[in-house]
Amino acid sequence: MDAEAGPAMLAVPPGVVLLADRRTQRRWPVGLAPYELAAVPVTQAFYAELTGQRPSTATGDRLPVEGISWLDAVRFCNTLSERSGLTPAYHLDGESAEWNETSDGYRLPTEAEWEHACRAGTTGPRYGALDEIAWYRGNSQERLHEVGGKEPNAWGLYDMLGNVWEWCWDLYDPVAYGNYRVLRGGGWFDEHWSCRASVRRRSHPTYRIDDVGLRLARTLR
Repeated sequence: MDAEAGPAMLAVPPGVVLLADRRTQRRWPVGLAPYELAAVPVTQAFYAELTGQRPSTATGDRLPVEGISWLDAVRFCNTLSERSGLTPAYHLDGESAEWNETSDGYRLPTEAEWEHACRAGTTGPRYGALDEIAWYRGNSQERLHEVGGKEPNAWGLYDMLGNVWEWCWDLYDPVAYGNYRVLRGGGWFDEHWSCRASVRRRSHPTYRIDDVGLRLARTLR
């Protein structure tokens, strides 16, 4: 990854994913057009290259950046878009952001896009054997690992489960949790049951946590 060339983005095919909300017991299908998703989470080196900042508690250029808030993540997307000559995806106003869905810039995936990409055509809880695809509490030695060190899914995406949770665009449950945003994927300190394609977590858009990073998406034009 570099600021001029941009991250390695992979085309994700269209499809339908079934989302679920545990509190309301509601399930609903979401149809998706093709889009792009980064092959790996944003690394510390790439984040520092664009922002001049290294917020992570662990240190390593190839480690995923963590300790970033949702607002940090959307600002990073806009910065990368501007450096790449693309239209920024977000207009920021305090702790909220408005998404310009006509933008060709970098952005966060929606949680439907995230789950569809994570599953890569599979229907089970994971796209492979957990120890082969993810760093989690059972094999991580309770620390971060470099991106791309485990097996990818069928669409070439690495670390969709484990290592760091990834911010998504969506509000988690605005009725119960206000402006809390969705996290997906599980992290290096999580037990195996948290590292599943359907698991959802939430956090306030200003909170910074040492197992939360981001993965870039783009709308195909």
